[in-house]
Amino acid sequence: MTNILHRYQKKILILSVSAGAGHARAAEALRVQAALTYPEAEVVHLDAMDYVTRAFKQIYTDFYIQLVDKAPSLWSYLYNFSNEAKADSGIERLRRSIERWNAAPLLRKIKEFQADAIICTHFLPAEMLARLIAKQELHCPVWVQVTDFDLHRMWVHQGMTGYFAANEEVAFRMGEQGLPVDRVHVTGIPIMPTFTQKLNRPSCAWEAGLDPDVLTIMMMGGGAGVGNLETMAERLLKLDVGTPFQLLVLTGKNQQALHALQNLAIAYPGRLSALGFTTRVERLMACADLMITKPGGLTTSECLAMGLPMIVNAPIPGQEERNADYVMEQGAAWKAVDHLALEFRVRELLRNPEQLQHMRNQAQRIGRPQAAKQVLLRVMADLERRDAKLPHAVSDLIEPEVKQFDYA
Repeated sequence: MTNILHRYQKKILILSVSAGAGHARAAEALRVQAALTYPEAEVVHLDAMDYVTRAFKQIYTDFYIQLVDKAPSLWSYLYNFSNEAKADSGIERLRRSIERWNAAPLLRKIKEFQADAIICTHFLPAEMLARLIAKQELHCPVWVQVTDFDLHRMWVHQGMTGYFAANEEVAFRMGEQGLPVDRVHVTGIPIMPTFTQKLNRPSCAWEAGLDPDVLTIMMMGGGAGVGNLETMAERLLKLDVGTPFQLLVLTGKNQQALHALQNLAIAYPGRLSALGFTTRVERLMACADLMITKPGGLTTSECLAMGLPMIVNAPIPGQEERNADYVMEQGAAWKAVDHLALEFRVRELLRNPEQLQHMRNQAQRIGRPQAAKQVLLRVMADLERRDAKLPHAVSDLIEPEVKQFDYA
């Protein structure tokens, strides 16, 4: 069967948008997984923002980061307003027209590639492709991977071949939005295949300059390093809880925060390590006993895959608040609304290792480390059925838990 799968050659296009890091990371996870599972297929990941006008890119990327960091209340209003807006309203029609005008090079690139199937990890390209499908200008199957534990209205479009949901509630919401049952699949959110590996904590710790025998708290500020990490780190290092711990902080692309933390580490020798952007997050997570992070969909999924308990900190209004709600309801995380709440929760968890272990167990229970593989199996199974070749060859390999969601 494996030889049959490897001989199955197709062109798969994965479309993301670099508004935050999560959409692109999900797309890259699918691309990397495809190289492992279908090495003879041509799988290409395009960031839609590389094929739009400069002004439009600034609105969708730089302005978005500034908005959620500096004016979260305004972002919350816009998120809820756009979620409740009618798709056929004048404002929505104008928005879609502006997007199409600014993204004309993207649509040309998509047509040039001549994909056998397209997977969108952001609603913007999905919305544009839905229009082409309705006009019968695009005939290949288009799939949509939702990258949060919530569903915004702008993700849902008619004409899509199928949708991949993070959990059963998101699938239920898709049904309420009118999507057919047989087009919704609960797979989880794609993360890199490296998160499926069994990693050795001592070796990973020594690589990072950490003591594998000391309790380790890891802190992240998202892919763009949003958040005052140095202030949080200093307050935590001053805690006297009776349990020795070391702090590992990832700043992403925030060089200013990285330099501030490196200076702070001098005052706390052997207790604070700071790193910037890295491609080995899974090896660092393998060293950690507790994660403090913003609850982006990808970061949350990575923590769950590693069985890593979380304290979710300063979630972006809208999608990240829903992500936080989900992991808290499932018992895998606590929430800190400010620095005092963070100190209190860290203190409580360090004094109650049984609670920390319970949260770890819950994270392991709901983690879906194989999401990327299951998405690709589903896409390839559909292509095989369309070609009338080996109609059950791939679909028989889909794991039982990756199922169509029964709304009833």
